[in-house]
Amino acid sequence: MKLCTAAQMREIDRRAIQEYCVPSLLLMENAGRAVAARAAGLLEAAGGREAVVLCGKGNNGGDGFVAARHLHTRGIRVCCLLAGEPEALRGDAKINLDLAIKFGVPVRSFDGWCDALDAELRQADLVIDALLGTGSQGEPRGAIGAAIGALMAVPLPTLAVDIPSGLDADTGALAQLHVRADETVTFGLPKIGLATFPGRTAAGRIVVANISLPPPLLCPEANVVEWIDRMLALPLWPVRAVAAHKGDSGRLFVLAGSAGLTGAATLTCLAALRAGAGLVTLGIPASLNPILEVKLTEAMTLPLPETDSHGHAPESLETVRDWAGRVDALALGPGFGRDPRSGELVRAVLRETRLPTVVDADGLYHVSPADERTFHSNCVITPHPAEMARLLGTATAEVQSNRLEVAKTAAARLGCAVVLKGAATVIAAPDGRAAINSSGSPALATGGTGDVLTGMVAACLARGLAPYEAAVAAVYLHGIAGELTEERFGSPGAIAGDVAEAIPEALRRLRAGDIADPCRSM
Repeated sequence: MKLCTAAQMREIDRRAIQEYCVPSLLLMENAGRAVAARAAGLLEAAGGREAVVLCGKGNNGGDGFVAARHLHTRGIRVCCLLAGEPEALRGDAKINLDLAIKFGVPVRSFDGWCDALDAELRQADLVIDALLGTGSQGEPRGAIGAAIGALMAVPLPTLAVDIPSGLDADTGALAQLHVRADETVTFGLPKIGLATFPGRTAAGRIVVANISLPPPLLCPEANVVEWIDRMLALPLWPVRAVAAHKGDSGRLFVLAGSAGLTGAATLTCLAALRAGAGLVTLGIPASLNPILEVKLTEAMTLPLPETDSHGHAPESLETVRDWAGRVDALALGPGFGRDPRSGELVRAVLRETRLPTVVDADGLYHVSPADERTFHSNCVITPHPAEMARLLGTATAEVQSNRLEVAKTAAARLGCAVVLKGAATVIAAPDGRAAINSSGSPALATGGTGDVLTGMVAACLARGLAPYEAAVAAVYLHGIAGELTEERFGSPGAIAGDVAEAIPEALRRLRAGDIADPCRSM
């Protein structure tokens, strides 16, 4: 599923009208008709009989007038509340306001909060939010701000038109005054702000309506952002051949663990095996080897030189070089510790090998933000927001304010695939490709799940996937495993090991099609 920015959607509309001669009135008619169809369905399911349409003065309000007219002709009691004066409307919105009035739809205007606005909302069974569209930015003010505030004070079943008012269509940021919808009918393509948090929480269920936009315009090649769903992930997880042997499934070397952090190394190896890696070898500081031989049954362990703090020592480099020639991929960093001498090994490994590598956790800590070319093109890095902020020399809040653009900037600057972890994880490639994950669960908000993801990415690299594709495949299945873990244990109380154990079932469901899409079409 492709995602678009507000500007990309405006360009699609412009080209549809100018190049394909699709009348703008037809686009608005089809948009409003789709909203009316969903509104009627929601009312019927809830046994409701009355809808209120909150309309702004732009095209989003015009869609609302069309929806009201179609609901009226279905015999549903509906009224429109217009934020501002009717004389301020222009173009298609004005035409559809006049049509709604001629069809007998009651239209009342308001300039701010008033008893009438509050009374209309309180008696409605459904509110349709047609106040602000994708071009809106900043805090809603005036009559529109009053309408949103009134709706926030009286929570009602709400259907948003294209995007919930108060949501930034490009970043997912929410204004203080914003609509929280139960469902959003969006047009043409889902907007990026609907796919990323916190906007995703305000959008509710997402329905994509076909409003007669020409199909070629909805398949842009440049600056595409994918919303990772089953159809995108499935081809990246082929069925293992009947005659396959363990070497065919990928050989992985994991360089991880230190005193007190053996669990991270264990989880990475376990997840890699559960994700299908054929052979996994863990390089571990020598004094910790007896512990890991007990913790790990299926993975092999390799004792390595260690520092005084029982971390990895730079003297391991020669052994790592040797193993790099025997395996298909490398995982570097989980539980590595922060001994400065361990950092020497991290940087030397990244400098001297071009083996497909995933770098996480303390592996990232040992990379200087000033050295933008530490990582090579065969790398995948998996920072959480604070780690990303450190790598880019910025603040965590800045990273979280526009996760997509930050991930794309990091991929271009660092020259590797980037996985910016968090709710709606973002993946970006140096060539400009980017994706937002649709799967996931609060069950993943526990220590160690990042180590599980590292193992899954590493397994995909060992199977031969390119870095960006490996990240897309692993992130999506990791989210599904999190969802399954929540189904089994609930959210509080689930642990990272549960997520790793759920990987095979997640893969089975992926192949069986037993996974809900992030949105549906109509």
